[in-house]
Order: sequence, then structure tokens, then C-alpha cells
Amino acid sequence: MSESRNTEEFYKKLKKQLQDTAMWPSEYLYKFIVPTKGDQVGQVQDIFDNMGAVIENKQSKKGKYTSVSINVRMKNPDAVIEKYKEVAEKVEGVISL
Repeated sequence: MSESRNTEEFYKKLKKQLQDTAMWPSEYLYKFIVPTKGDQVGQVQDIFDNMGAVIENKQSKKGKYTSVSINVRMKNPDAVIEKYKEVAEKVEGVISL
């Protein structure tokens, strides 16, 4: 199965779970892992800029990676998924959790 097909299935499943488990608009917690070296942390933060997001960063023990947690009010599951796609498209080396 192709990677894009797997990605489509993942987002379809995520959308269903979000619809079933929350009343929208709702707070949503994003979690990303990015390499500390470079500007990936800043790129992730910029994507959520001006949204009233609460962002926390925590470096790994060896400092190679940074965990970025973003708590933000989103209007619906489609908006949540759009942000995941935007981060995946714009930030090199990001891992979405």
C-alpha cells in the first residue's frame, strides 16, 4: 500500500475519532517531535502563531530532539487535520504523535 494511501486512511480514521469523542469547537493537544538542530521548532510554532495556542517545548535528554506540545482551540476535526497536514508539508523531519 502506498504511503499516501496510508496517510489518507490515517486522517479518515482520526476525523471519525475526533467527531465521536468531542463537542466542537474544542481544545486539542498536538504533539510533535522535531530535530533540535535547525529551525524546525520555530517553524512549528509559526504555524500555530496568532491562534491563542499554548506551546510547550521540551528537549530530549541528549538534546538531539525537541518535543513540541501545542494546546489550541480548534473549530472542527477538519481544522485539526489541516494543521497536521500543514506541519507535515512545511517542517522537515517532523514526527506527529
